[in-house]
Amino acid sequence: MSLKAIHVTEVPSLDNFPENPSLCASRFSPGGLSSFKIPKFLVVGHRGHGMNMLQSTDPRFSAFKENSILSFNAASKLPLDFIEFDVQVTRDGCPVIFHDDFIYSEDNGVVYEKRVTEVSSSEFMSYGKQRETEKSGKPLLRKTKEGKILKWCVQQDDSLCTLQEAFEKVEPKLGFNIELKLDDNLVYSSDHLSRLLLPILQVVCDYGKDRPIIFSSFHPDAALLARKLQSNYPVFFLTNGGTQMYYDVRRNSLEEAIKVCVEGGLQGIVSEVKGVFRNPAAVNRIKESKLSLMTYGKLNNVAEAVYMQHLMGIEGVIVDYVEEMTEAVREMMKPSNRDAHDTKPKPNFSERELSFLLKLIPELIQH
Repeated sequence: MSLKAIHVTEVPSLDNFPENPSLCASRFSPGGLSSFKIPKFLVVGHRGHGMNMLQSTDPRFSAFKENSILSFNAASKLPLDFIEFDVQVTRDGCPVIFHDDFIYSEDNGVVYEKRVTEVSSSEFMSYGKQRETEKSGKPLLRKTKEGKILKWCVQQDDSLCTLQEAFEKVEPKLGFNIELKLDDNLVYSSDHLSRLLLPILQVVCDYGKDRPIIFSSFHPDAALLARKLQSNYPVFFLTNGGTQMYYDVRRNSLEEAIKVCVEGGLQGIVSEVKGVFRNPAAVNRIKESKLSLMTYGKLNNVAEAVYMQHLMGIEGVIVDYVEEMTEAVREMMKPSNRDAHDTKPKPNFSERELSFLLKLIPELIQH
């Protein structure tokens, strides 16, 4: 079951949250959220330099430990606009960067799991590689979607990190897409939800400075609350776009996502790319609603799919193959009057061909 609907009007007093614009100002949208617009086609590194897939034989999925300072700084060396990462809050109120709901380890050969939000920040940081070379961390394992428990092995390892460390140690010009990570299988009271979001927003206000920042969440009430708690950074609603069904109907289609954003004053949608390709007509409805649209998903590692989205008017893509996709986007954004030495012609569709493709793609995506 997904997150229970929580009305933001039920949120307790938030008087302690700083509202001084000088603390929370962003250079990403100097005109304020009322005039928010993504200035260019964005390429966003998924969990930094790309996610880890431990069962994959593709070395790109194990190049750097995902959601780590090492991965973020490796991504910063590429022509990326943003990196995306997942933030949760530990038991003692520290925002940490970690994707999975549970952290897995072993003791004397016995595997155990602990919920990230139920461990202290010091215990969280004790798993995996340690910053102090003389220290040995607890084994860090990971559970795959198939249920297998594997050692979390990567080519270039790094320690786990906090949100504050990311602000302090990552190139300040690199934008942060901060996903507010919550568990689909838990029901959150309004009070609990606010206690989880406030520490994150406080770190952003204290350390964000001029860094471009976008908040996003798959959970409608978390996204709405993030918008209610601050008005300096854009908030996007993450959705599978109808490719997966949830108890909360607001998560089940692009049409529902539009309603959530319009009614809650959010700035945009981040959809699974298949959801957009299955329903390309929704792109115009999103634009008519004055919302931005970005996508995520495996198809965003295919240059032709990314170029198709650019032609459709989608404003950004979250990718794992960061090196290949940044290069592909650089090529597709080149002026059309290339010289004879250019050996990489980009697709050039007429309006009629584009219309045909938009009708064909939904059929292809179904299979």
